[in-house]
Amino acid sequence: MMWETDWLSSRARLTPDREAVVELGTGSRWTFLQLDERVWRAVGFLQKQGVKKGDRVALISPNAVGCLELLFACGRMGAIFVPLNFRLGVAEWDYILEDCQPKLLFYHPSMQSTLPGNISAYSTDEYVDEAGGPIDLSESVGLEDPYLIIYTGGTTGRPKGVVLSHKNVFWNSINTIVSWGIKEEDITLTYLPMFHTGGLNALSLPILHMGGKVILGQKFDPLEAIQTLEEERCSIVLMVPTMYHMVITHPAFAEASFQTVHTFLSGGAPCPHSIYEVFEKRGLRFKEGYGLTEAGPNNYYIHPLDALRKRGSVGKPMFHSQVKIVGETGEEVKPNEVGELYIQGHHVFDYYYNKPEETRLAKQDGWLQTGDLAKRDVEGYYYIVGRKKDMIITGGENVYPQEIEHLLDQHPSIDEVAVVGLPDPKWGEVVSAAIVLKTGERILEQEVAEYVASHLGRYKVPKKIFFVEELAKTPIGKIDRKQIVHQLQVL
Repeated sequence: MMWETDWLSSRARLTPDREAVVELGTGSRWTFLQLDERVWRAVGFLQKQGVKKGDRVALISPNAVGCLELLFACGRMGAIFVPLNFRLGVAEWDYILEDCQPKLLFYHPSMQSTLPGNISAYSTDEYVDEAGGPIDLSESVGLEDPYLIIYTGGTTGRPKGVVLSHKNVFWNSINTIVSWGIKEEDITLTYLPMFHTGGLNALSLPILHMGGKVILGQKFDPLEAIQTLEEERCSIVLMVPTMYHMVITHPAFAEASFQTVHTFLSGGAPCPHSIYEVFEKRGLRFKEGYGLTEAGPNNYYIHPLDALRKRGSVGKPMFHSQVKIVGETGEEVKPNEVGELYIQGHHVFDYYYNKPEETRLAKQDGWLQTGDLAKRDVEGYYYIVGRKKDMIITGGENVYPQEIEHLLDQHPSIDEVAVVGLPDPKWGEVVSAAIVLKTGERILEQEVAEYVASHLGRYKVPKKIFFVEELAKTPIGKIDRKQIVHQLQVL
């Protein structure tokens, strides 16, 4: 066991009495020393069950302290932690469990009734009462060893297991601490699920690494979030745009001061400019980030003041990483030209579990091909344009949905919008917009088209416009474009 792979022990030694983790649902609180002791109990339990280095240990749980305990316990032993999406169905669980073949499966007590009958599993309560005993850590655990497998959402097909090594997790944490200026006084609230990298790696682990506090929320509630940010004196928070939309439209938002919050950070999906404006009017610091499971997820830093003048920018590459934007010819593009974003650094994932061909296609000459389109301005600030696969090709012209969505989001009658391409025999694809109107608002399709035409080129004007009650989203609030395309095709 190396000091880089078990920094929790060092943190418990340095700041044993500082609060580390708070569970909103139970009100329970643990110091770093208490968390460290619980992790050792989990290690003892895992070893009694025969878990060895390289074995997978899976967990089905909402955000709870057990997510962190099992992660750190696996890290000390060289086992591989696999947090599973508790919102999946039995068939999806079966696929992932068959793929990763865990030695043990744990579940949070609240999930017991949802487990299928054919799965043998342990409650996370079982190792808490572990009496202790001899622990064998004779097998060394190094930075190159795999640490966890995070399964992607699967919106493009079967979920892929992204294997992150100790090195990947460690360097994402160091990168974040150095580039974002994380301090031991920082306190974050996270509702982002810990089976996703956003909930686990974006802020939670870097803040714990630095000696700060992580507050775990389960089911998102805007009032609870606002009250917790105030009462717990949180300093930084990461939410997806859907959560921020719910926060700023709640009456309690106007009454809260957020005096201790130095950064509201948005990630997981492009953030509408209207959300920026609400925070700017309140004098609150708001900015946008970019990340993906395969790299960190953290890759950029932007100062909140720069985020105001460079609205929509994710900033500049973080301290210990490199990025480039590559055009269709394979050459790097010039400023303000769009190309695919490539990332390089110690935080980039090792491989897709059991998928060597997908790994080969994703990683070329040491660079991760993200599949995301981006551009860089003359000052070196980067902007994410959208997913490469989401780009619409209509009549030979490239159209980026995010550009149109940002424009329509500023329309006073529109609450939410998603722009997709629908098949068309003449144009190949036609630009199509699914629109959710604000309560009590009415608007004609022609008005939408004229609004876009007054700001953008004619070929970017939606030829098909649908008014819908809600937009299909993934469990963490991202717009599910694949599902929206399917829904619009049957209307």
